[in-house]
Amino acid sequence: MDILYLLVPLSVILVFLILAGLWWAVDRGQFEDLEGEGERILQKDF
Repeated sequence: MDILYLLVPLSVILVFLILAGLWWAVDRGQFEDLEGEGERILQKDF
């Protein structure tokens, strides 16, 4: 039962870190052009 005093705060901190990473990626424009990068791979650059 004592392990819950360690695991619950650690899981809350982990959730906040994940949310901060997702916010950072959205703020930096990582998800702006999803189709363009997929099509760029298929184009031939000869």
